[in-house]
Amino acid sequence: MDAGLFTANNVWMMLATALVFFMHTGFAFLEIGLTRQKNTINILFKNIFIITVGLLLYYAWGFNLMYPGFEDGDSGFLKFAGFGIGAPDGGMTPDYADGGYTWWTDFLFQGMFAATAATIVSGAVAERIKIGSFMIFTVVYVGLVYPIVGAWKWGGGFLDSWGFYDFAGSTLVHSVGGWAALVAIALLGARIGKFGDDGKPKAIPGHSIPMATAGVLILWLGWFGFNGGSVLSADPELTSLVLVTTCLAAAAGGIGAFFLSTVLYKNLDLTMFLNGILGGLVGITAGADLMSPNEAVVIGFIAGLIIVGGVALIDKLKLDDPVGAVTVHLICGIWGTLAVGIFGSMAGGGQFMTQLYGVLIIGAFCVVTSLIILGALKAIMGLRVSKEEEVEGLDLHEHGMDAYPDFTND
Repeated sequence: MDAGLFTANNVWMMLATALVFFMHTGFAFLEIGLTRQKNTINILFKNIFIITVGLLLYYAWGFNLMYPGFEDGDSGFLKFAGFGIGAPDGGMTPDYADGGYTWWTDFLFQGMFAATAATIVSGAVAERIKIGSFMIFTVVYVGLVYPIVGAWKWGGGFLDSWGFYDFAGSTLVHSVGGWAALVAIALLGARIGKFGDDGKPKAIPGHSIPMATAGVLILWLGWFGFNGGSVLSADPELTSLVLVTTCLAAAAGGIGAFFLSTVLYKNLDLTMFLNGILGGLVGITAGADLMSPNEAVVIGFIAGLIIVGGVALIDKLKLDDPVGAVTVHLICGIWGTLAVGIFGSMAGGGQFMTQLYGVLIIGAFCVVTSLIILGALKAIMGLRVSKEEEVEGLDLHEHGMDAYPDFTND
């Protein structure tokens, strides 16, 4: 391979890595924007903890657990290549990854993905989870559960051998986080005041919708790296197609959610519009490289409709998800994964069933492991803060800080 092409591929992958890193700013802005001012420091602390500890865990063992080098005769379920990281022979040459990137770039790009699963959970459990319990959960889930599931497909495990397809992680990233979020909010219970005595949900407005909007736009930008980098090279044709399908699905998701929420609720709900964009992004992620622009629009628009129905369903089940994480990442992640068997170049009944099996297997594993981790934490140290702490705010009680100090009396 020409040295210039190898360099161009690697530079694009490093840029994509930076864009995925920037998504953590978007997640933080979205989460604090849709929640109350008194919990801002707590949410920011969780997001910073996730990215820092996530990278260190991925360095310590996660990368070698996710990419263990399955060989013929392996079960394709669990294997470990050892602690720490070190570039193999030829890892800095075009012989590695068909000239798409170097081994070091490979580690860092995949490491950025690893922390996202716990970030999804952070939004769902906002305003009521003990910070210590959340940090322990993050260490176990990001350190063990995520890389094991990732190995089953991206690491060459049994789902990969079955033909299961997930281009950039509708299931392997988003649903993995979404399943844990669902279990967590079920165990935690709703925030005080979320449901009235009649059982009907009440709105608990976020304190900064402009910040939430900025968060969604940053996430949309970051998805250029999330999906575009998953081409694993700077291939002009495929990278440009992926960026087009990604953007069209995002736009269609926003319009789908805006349309249905307006018809049903007779108001122009910006938060539903924003989550529709995210739903479209999650929905296209499994098959962004397989779809035509027309198919991307359909997938995104349906994801937007799912957002409106999913949010209503979560409320009906008396679950409390302040940012809509379960609907966006779990339900739309499932939709996007199944869409690979319905639309695009791999569509067909056999592929649909393979996608469904993958969703069910990963879902069962994530639910069971989440129940074990969170159930143990609940029994040993508790998951939820006290009523006093929740009412007065986690910033005061967990951190002794105020995100927006009042200097008017100074």
